[in-house]
Amino acid sequence: MTVINDLTTSRRPAAFLDRDGVLNIDRGYTHRPDELEWVDGAPEAVRLLNDVGYLVIVVTNQSGVARGFYGEDAVRRFHAQMQVALKRYSAHIDAFYYCPHHPDGTVKGYALRCACRKPGIGLLEQAAREWPIDLSRSFLIGDKPDDLEAAATFKIKGLLFDNGSASLLTMVTNQIGTGSNA
Repeated sequence: MTVINDLTTSRRPAAFLDRDGVLNIDRGYTHRPDELEWVDGAPEAVRLLNDVGYLVIVVTNQSGVARGFYGEDAVRRFHAQMQVALKRYSAHIDAFYYCPHHPDGTVKGYALRCACRKPGIGLLEQAAREWPIDLSRSFLIGDKPDDLEAAATFKIKGLLFDNGSASLLTMVTNQIGTGSNA
């Protein structure tokens, strides 16, 4: 889902979040709504980001589409379920961007190298075109080196999330501090 906003509004920082392994438990090609299980502190972290004025933007590689495990409709249904579940926490994600491609894919049209697949920065560039983002105050949280490489190439701060060491809420709190950055 991509939402276009009026870019004449004041710029806000964005928290770019990887999906599987950062927001939800990564079960390997997670795509069914009934598979949604939040990482510890994820809904609360999204709510905190909402409350202090950050745009919350998911950027996720979904190679299961290229590999024929599920289609793009399944990705969109999973994202819709995330939004429904986040409402219980008075939280929301502003936009979801995903890459359905993979060079080793088996589905024609998706089996390719592209700029949107992290560590490429196509998803980040698209979000920056479509949202009034202050990149100087933005960051990306991911659980893989490709996520951090994308952040470095895009010239925003990259943070490696290790689900075993701290909750996502703790990581976000430490990153933004206690005051509003918007």
